[in-house]
Amino acid sequence: MKTINIKDLEPGMFVVGVIKQAGHVRVKNQGWVRDQKGIKNLIQSGVLEVEIDPDKTLNQTEEEHNVSEECLEPPQIDPWHKSVPVEAELGQAVKMYEQAKQLQEKAFTDIRDGRKIDVTEFKETASGFIDSVFRNQDALACIARIRDKDGYLLEHSLNVSILMSIFAKHLGFDRALIEELATGALLHDIGKIKIPDEILQKPEKLSENEFAIMREHAKYSHDIVKEAGLGTIASEIAGFHHERLNGTGYPFAKQGDELSQFVRMISIVDVYDALTAERVYKVGMTPIQAFKKLKAGCPNEFDEELLNQFIHCIGMYPVGTLVKLKSHRVGIVAASNPDSPLQPVVKVFYNAKNMFHVEVRDIDLSDKRIDDELEAAVKPEEFGLDLIKFFRHSMLP
Repeated sequence: MKTINIKDLEPGMFVVGVIKQAGHVRVKNQGWVRDQKGIKNLIQSGVLEVEIDPDKTLNQTEEEHNVSEECLEPPQIDPWHKSVPVEAELGQAVKMYEQAKQLQEKAFTDIRDGRKIDVTEFKETASGFIDSVFRNQDALACIARIRDKDGYLLEHSLNVSILMSIFAKHLGFDRALIEELATGALLHDIGKIKIPDEILQKPEKLSENEFAIMREHAKYSHDIVKEAGLGTIASEIAGFHHERLNGTGYPFAKQGDELSQFVRMISIVDVYDALTAERVYKVGMTPIQAFKKLKAGCPNEFDEELLNQFIHCIGMYPVGTLVKLKSHRVGIVAASNPDSPLQPVVKVFYNAKNMFHVEVRDIDLSDKRIDDELEAAVKPEEFGLDLIKFFRHSMLP
């Protein structure tokens, strides 16, 4: 075996593994490098040194006769890869989020007034979300958790779109597909504009008749998105997000194989965000409570394998979750740690034992010098905390 600089790598060489790199790259298997394009891919991905087996180097003739041999596959970017720190992404993410809310308001007005929605603007918004997710998914994930209880109708669709983007990225979908999913998620509840306000805004439990009317919103969403020309995937996401695997969902009572992987994904994400949302008339669940409820619906209602992937994707303590540490300190999960999900970075700002605010400080629970650990997710109401105010004043750059 021989270690060489990436610049000395040539077509026909057999790469055993990556020795030195800058960034997060995974080479799926050992194999031959076919051409300069493969070498360029490795260089662009941050590979600095590789180990080769000189005895397996192919000459040009041999290479032409071994086209079926296993070759070095293009490197795959780690789905948790972060090219910028969360602090650097937060400001831009907040700006995009606010612009997306304005776009939602405009779309509701357009539908109400009989005008078609501007498809281009929604595609651009979804694309912006995806760019942010690929730079550092923690920024938008944090915003999606810290929400205004009076803004559920608009923020829910934005949050579902963000979570779908993160989920699809985790599953390794290509960029074009993620954009379709994110756009469909942005519009999945657009049909609610056709539901009377007295039903849509009713804080108490709906009557059977009112619930029958409310269920129609999914049909309206399907038709609006389809007529806008956004394609089958986006239309199904908008129309089928309340369908369930056992056929007990609505409005079409579809089941099993009638529900695509993308519809199964949106059904999980939609319910998760609804369960964890703070509303005027309902205190949101903690992520762990929401996961337990979703798990109880498997395998009859939800796809258990996809649910497990979603939980792994966003973690038991997602970014933006308020948590209490064993030291009685309280803070917000500020950055994820995929290698050790129970040891994220927590931005502490309160002492639960003495009931007073403390100096804002980042605690990296994976740091061996830190003698502290997560105890539980908590609700801001327990301590009279205003997370939105804290987010604006302490987390934004």
